[in-house]
Amino acid sequence: MTAQSGSSDRAEGQVGAALRRAGLAIERVAREVACAERHERLAAETGRDFHVTMAATHRRVAERHQISAELQKKYAYGLIDGVAESNVQHLFMSAVAETCGTSSAALTLMGADLTQLALAASDKLSRSAQDLEYVLDMGPACDAVRSRRQVCVSGATMEERWPGYGAGLSQLGLASVIALPLKLQGDCVGALTVFDSRPGLAPSGIFGKVADALAESMLLGPDADPDLYGETDHRAVVHQAVGVLSEQIHCSLTDALALIKARAFARGEAPESVACQIVSGSLKLHY
Repeated sequence: MTAQSGSSDRAEGQVGAALRRAGLAIERVAREVACAERHERLAAETGRDFHVTMAATHRRVAERHQISAELQKKYAYGLIDGVAESNVQHLFMSAVAETCGTSSAALTLMGADLTQLALAASDKLSRSAQDLEYVLDMGPACDAVRSRRQVCVSGATMEERWPGYGAGLSQLGLASVIALPLKLQGDCVGALTVFDSRPGLAPSGIFGKVADALAESMLLGPDADPDLYGETDHRAVVHQAVGVLSEQIHCSLTDALALIKARAFARGEAPESVACQIVSGSLKLHY
């Protein structure tokens, strides 16, 4: 079997899995809608608020499953087209950005201390923006997770709110950013951040709905794929470099990570690039 045929077989398997998940999500939509309609009838008959509340809940869950199905289908069709064009990177997050109606989107998972644990990005712009937030420890995703509320910033306000980070977004050609917390079982596990070159991008209801679908269906739920079809980067090489650097210069892991981030920011490099140099031995940092 050639590498190309092996890649094609894997892609076909991913297409099939995504379409099956989409079909199951559509079945759940139908069940939730049926439950909502039953409670709506009972609400009309009895006037009880309980049935009104339950109907609204089922409608909301149905909407979440509908968006999940749409994301799965967009990913599958994008994968089919991408295989033909030998371009199958970032397809799921590209589907997220398209659904939100923005040019770029990134999903970031965070720990309790707001440390980025993993990320998935739709393109180089959103990846660069999330790398910058990771290096500076400030930005919309951090704020959204900390406050558990939507963050919407545009134009000159970006640099006023986040010195360094806001200027970096402008240099990337991005004029608007909106971040939404990913809430899961009472906790906030990360953020969905959308970026756009258009100034004054206004929040849309679809943003929150996509964030809910990602958190409650795609990350943990019936359509769960925490790796988002292989698009999630856990920054493994950075963690490896932190250990290497800590041993080399006899500092704490926290200080080693800070040195890597400082080097990346000073040189305008991705943290993974600096980490690779440390691991290979081509870069020596001093404490």
